[in-house]
Amino acid sequence: MTPELMIKACTFYTGHLVKTHFCTWRDIAIPLTNEDDILAEKMEKAMKYDNFRLQKHIFRLWHSFTEGQKKLLTDTLLRIKKMCHHYKLIAILIKWRDKARHKYKKREDELMLKHELQLLKWRSKLKLKVVAKEEFIFPEQSASEVFLAGEIPKCDISLLPESVISQIFAYLTLRDIVICGQVCHSWMLMTQGSSLWNSIDFSAVKNIITEKCIVSTLQRWRLNVLRLNFRGCVLRLKTLRSVSLCRNLQELNVSDCPTLTDESMRYISEGCPGVLYLNLSNTTITNRTMRILPRYFQNLQNLSLAYCRKFTDKGLRYLNLGNGCHKLIYLDLSGCTQISVQGFRNIANSCTGIMHLTINDMPTLTDNCVKALVEKCSRITSIVFTGAPHISDCAFKALSTCNLTKIRFEGNKRITDACFKSIDKNYPNISHIYMADCKRITDGSLKSLSPLKQLTVLNLANCIRIGDMGLRQFLDGPVSTRIRELNLSNCIQLSDVSIVKLSERCSNLNYLSLRNCEYVTDLGIEYIVNIFSLLSIDLSGTHISDEGLMILSRHKKLKELSLSECYKITDVGIQITDSAMEMLSAKCHYLHILDISGCILLTDQMLEDLQRGCKQLRILKMQYCRCISKEAAKRMSSIVQEQEYNPSDPPLWFGYDYEGKPLKKQHEITPLKGDEQVTVAESTHSSEEEGV
Repeated sequence: MTPELMIKACTFYTGHLVKTHFCTWRDIAIPLTNEDDILAEKMEKAMKYDNFRLQKHIFRLWHSFTEGQKKLLTDTLLRIKKMCHHYKLIAILIKWRDKARHKYKKREDELMLKHELQLLKWRSKLKLKVVAKEEFIFPEQSASEVFLAGEIPKCDISLLPESVISQIFAYLTLRDIVICGQVCHSWMLMTQGSSLWNSIDFSAVKNIITEKCIVSTLQRWRLNVLRLNFRGCVLRLKTLRSVSLCRNLQELNVSDCPTLTDESMRYISEGCPGVLYLNLSNTTITNRTMRILPRYFQNLQNLSLAYCRKFTDKGLRYLNLGNGCHKLIYLDLSGCTQISVQGFRNIANSCTGIMHLTINDMPTLTDNCVKALVEKCSRITSIVFTGAPHISDCAFKALSTCNLTKIRFEGNKRITDACFKSIDKNYPNISHIYMADCKRITDGSLKSLSPLKQLTVLNLANCIRIGDMGLRQFLDGPVSTRIRELNLSNCIQLSDVSIVKLSERCSNLNYLSLRNCEYVTDLGIEYIVNIFSLLSIDLSGTHISDEGLMILSRHKKLKELSLSECYKITDVGIQITDSAMEMLSAKCHYLHILDISGCILLTDQMLEDLQRGCKQLRILKMQYCRCISKEAAKRMSSIVQEQEYNPSDPPLWFGYDYEGKPLKKQHEITPLKGDEQVTVAESTHSSEEEGV
């Protein structure tokens, strides 16, 4: 050990001793601090912290209460504001209604004055015509002298062009043409035009024509006949064999012919290979005829086997023999309950080009039948399945492989809203949808239909679950501008709200049925008038009253109106007397159909007005018009094409007696018929629904 290290060790040891003893001295020498002050200080800090937490909790409770009161006050103010706005709107509407009624009454008075002036002008014109006619005939010589002098020009239709003569005689039946041919030599020559014998309808004269006459007619015009109709005719085999003489025959209808057999069909098929249309519905044909069809009718396009129950699945397999029926486009298998899934599979193998399929009254039709058919028939564009209760959404899904444009289901309780999901993607070109009496369809279906851009006809009659919300969603889509026909009969949840939406969106609507929609009132009628394209409307069973009928009378284009069972309409709403009919005759010169049944105040004068003003009247119904004489009705029957006349007293379900007085116990009378209606139509409404 060196001296330097020894010095360092001694110095460290001495310093450690000094430090230790100094700390001990310091602790003894300096007196201890008061511990009570320290504890008091700590307690003060603890109390401050506790008070802070308590204040924070109370503040939070107060803040929540304040926010709730503020929100309640805001909601209350908003409700008060809405109530004020609501009452303000009510006041405005009341003023607007009073002003509108005043203007309407003023306009009605002006319109009535205008009608009276027009009626006076019409009467004066008629008088001038009568006077001019009398002056032309009677001033110097009598009518007979004028006739003998040859001053009255003669009309000889034989001088007209052959095409015009053919068009005139085309309106006549076979019996009328034969009678016309017996008038004179020139008329006989006119009835010998070849175009008149292109189409012969023996069904219209089946009760009076003899089989000998049928055979002679077919033999004489065998080269000209293109279309033959024997529907319901009871003919012998010899007569049916004469059809084979018509080598150029294209259309043949032998439906409902009880004597048609496989043997007669063999003769017809051998002689008429060019048939395109063949109707064998409700006959007794068997598999033998089914074997004949593909062999001889290779160009067949339209085939109806409806209610033919004697052929089997095996007969349908014969359709694929030889060249087969591969050109078949339309097929009707309604009522053929004997066809199984295998039968439909045979059809799919034989007739892959089918586009239009009709299967009605088929309780045995199932989803598997449809699936088997569409496996190879992917060109189907229209289907009709009415009276097929076992068809469900699965069949509708299977049809998604086809480009459908028309579908019709009726009376089905298994189809739901699911069938319409993605319909705009699966069937973008669909134009006609008929789903009448499908109880499980709801507003969801209408929402799914709204994107369709080609839909023109929609029939949802008796779909009782459809309401205003669904129709509003439907009309919000692009479909509203294309829709032409809308049938919502017995959709009992619809109200005036739906009519408001219809008037806003459906600018091209022609036909509308709201039959038995009990929530439709006069308020909705005000908006129907704004659908300017509307031609026909059915408001039967609604709560429309006389006021609504007055509003509806402002519509300029309406041609057909049904108001049966509208019990709020009284005699004030509909007064049909001779004066009203005179007004009608003076203004409605193009009237085609007129039904005035039950109008007991009409007399013979009304018929004279109709003869003068309604030159184009075709159909006239005058049931229970006891003031119209039989002689006047007989004279009128020679002018119109069809007439119904009955001078009896009105039945009890009309609700009034022969004098027009209401029955005392009308509420106890059970209606014997479904409808009591007054219909005025300028043209028959041809709904596209009949085309499917």
